[in-house]
Amino acid sequence: MVPVFALLIAQLFFGGCTGLLPEIGRRKNSSHLSQGALDAFELRLLTMFGLKQRPSPSKSAVVPQYMLDLFTTYSANSAEQKQHKAKNTVGRSADRSASRANTVRSFHHDESTEELSHHSGKTTQRFLFNLSSIPGEEFVTSAELRIYREQVMTNSSSNSSAGYHRINIHEIIKPALPFKEPITRLLDTRLVQHSLSKWESFDVSPAVLRWTMEGHANHGFVVEVVHPGDAEGSYKRHVRVSRSLHDSADSWPQMRPLLVTFSHDGKGHVLHSREKRQARGNKPKKKHKANCRRHSLYVDFSDVGWNDWIVAPPGYHAFYCQGECPFPLADHLNSTNHAIVQTLVNSVNSNIPKACCVPTDLSPISLLYLDEYERVILKNYQDMVVEGCGCR
Repeated sequence: MVPVFALLIAQLFFGGCTGLLPEIGRRKNSSHLSQGALDAFELRLLTMFGLKQRPSPSKSAVVPQYMLDLFTTYSANSAEQKQHKAKNTVGRSADRSASRANTVRSFHHDESTEELSHHSGKTTQRFLFNLSSIPGEEFVTSAELRIYREQVMTNSSSNSSAGYHRINIHEIIKPALPFKEPITRLLDTRLVQHSLSKWESFDVSPAVLRWTMEGHANHGFVVEVVHPGDAEGSYKRHVRVSRSLHDSADSWPQMRPLLVTFSHDGKGHVLHSREKRQARGNKPKKKHKANCRRHSLYVDFSDVGWNDWIVAPPGYHAFYCQGECPFPLADHLNSTNHAIVQTLVNSVNSNIPKACCVPTDLSPISLLYLDEYERVILKNYQDMVVEGCGCR
């Protein structure tokens, strides 16, 4: 399948009047392509995806459920009923964030740098997230820190505060020094019930914007869990802020804190656009079957060995344009005035080529994938699906 996929890339990037092979797997027609040419095609496509090299994630790489939910909700190629189902899981804050972004990136913290402490009715945890993989051309529009908390049943009914605990998120402005506490700034806070198990999302946009856009030093966050009226030994029951406080090693990869950034690279549409485009069929009359029109082409990422780093979708309908642009050009061939004139001249002078059958309308797809650092990214990519064909 690699040669056929290479032909797809060749047509996408180098143009021309030659359509793609209508039968997937016709290897003999592309046997002239060298391995070097195939590698060059792949590198060019990876560059379009913003990748320096082909990702090779390990088997232990984790895809957060939240990122899968975001893909189902906001992807340009996701089924509408799935979008509606997932919308309840991502929340209104994600809806607002996606309306200004075409890229979502997720980050897990560096566990080797975490600092955990218990004192005076509080649990504090320092988190450091490495955001250096965010490209300089991307503008971060918002960011959220997601923390999972589990249900805790208490017997204390006399104290109204016993059924609640507070979670505070601070940005570290200056790290701690010997005999000195760190200087922090409160970013977000929430009073939550013990009796609910759910993810909590905190707005940390001001800090992430300072780090990524303004060049301020990234010293991380402090998550502070305040337990009014609680006993010392019950801290670990509330919020899953550290592997050492988590009961199950198997579930920790999906339960650990997650930093999610929403950004835009200045190219194409935002993720919030959930309208399903109605593909233009380019259905010519029966006697014009050989004329320029759209043909079916499904790109399966497993055929080219990319399914290990592209999480979703497994493939997509790319389509392609092929067919004649005969004289005289009919209205259904969606021709430009220039193509009409060129075809007219070709009819009397064969040295002038005919007009080409090319895509005239293209739409985006969304990809959920792992990058070189095993970080999960959701991104809209423009001009990936042929919606209409015409003579140009």
